[in-house]
Amino acid sequence: MPLRFRKRLIAVERFEAGAFVDVDNNGVLDIVSGGWWYEGPDFLSKHRIGPNPAFDDYYDDFSAIALDINGNGLPDIVTGGWFGRALRWLENPGSTKKEWPMHQIAECGSIETTRAWDVDGDGVPELVPNTPRDELVIYKLERNAQGKGTGAFSAHSVYPEAQGHGLGFGDINGDGRGDFVLSDGWLEAPPDPFRGNWIWHPEFDLGAASVPIIVADVNGDGLNDLIAGQSHGYGLSWWQQKMESGRRSWIEHPIDPYNSQYHDMRWLDIDNDGICELVTGKRYMAHCGLDPGAYDDIGVYYFKWAGESFSKQVVDYGPFPEGAGCGIHFDAADTTGNGYPDILAPGKDGLHLLYNLGPR
Repeated sequence: MPLRFRKRLIAVERFEAGAFVDVDNNGVLDIVSGGWWYEGPDFLSKHRIGPNPAFDDYYDDFSAIALDINGNGLPDIVTGGWFGRALRWLENPGSTKKEWPMHQIAECGSIETTRAWDVDGDGVPELVPNTPRDELVIYKLERNAQGKGTGAFSAHSVYPEAQGHGLGFGDINGDGRGDFVLSDGWLEAPPDPFRGNWIWHPEFDLGAASVPIIVADVNGDGLNDLIAGQSHGYGLSWWQQKMESGRRSWIEHPIDPYNSQYHDMRWLDIDNDGICELVTGKRYMAHCGLDPGAYDDIGVYYFKWAGESFSKQVVDYGPFPEGAGCGIHFDAADTTGNGYPDILAPGKDGLHLLYNLGPR
């Protein structure tokens, strides 16, 4: 049965990244978005993180990744953006009365957004920014003998060419190792991701693809497929992987060609039936009104696999400011304890929390 959602406006802010994070280690999820964090479980108390550089209609804050970087047991936040051309981390001070010091990880070029994936399988995620004009680099947190973060990172370049718009991570060829997916091909992982050579396979063209590009076995045939939205145009599709006589090919299947700016997405079990759904939506004014469909109604949706195709379910929809979009880095987690993931939807249209009330 379709799910019910209740929308709540947390803040009239224009930050496009947000995450559920237990900031103060009290066992309750809080919300982090841009220059503020909001204390759970009611998210009414608002605490300042610090100044966030603004550039016209954007803040230079295109991700919100929680990671204990300095090993003190508190979650810090990884961000960075297009304009500052740097990957940064904000140090959790452990106090609501102090601002969060900012540290630079690397000057890596203009960042579309950053994602955290466990590239080497050691249980700690690496940081991987999508820098469309620059090389693909993995940033690994250096840890001490006790396994705690030291505040330092090592950089590992795996693709020296310009990445292009779009980035995903997952096992494409079934060898048990995570591969990288770019907009026009995929990088096959070596046994040692930091010392071996990544093999380039230019097998498709996904356009100005979303971040992430989802790697998942959509149709259950044992081969991982791809799901990608058009971040700055119309379209959302899945690409079916086919293997015939040792040759790999990809077949595009449209999911939703009639909505634009599908920039971020999650593959998760939103309805608690043990099967993952695609959760995504429109990023409001991704290019300040210059994208195709920029002035269309905005919305957040989930798409359920129905055996041969996806069925679309509306979480929220409407013209600005009635509807909610889902920014460049949204999140999902159960904040009420009812077993159903809620959706945190930041964006230029405000910071919204979409409470998942379960089936109708």
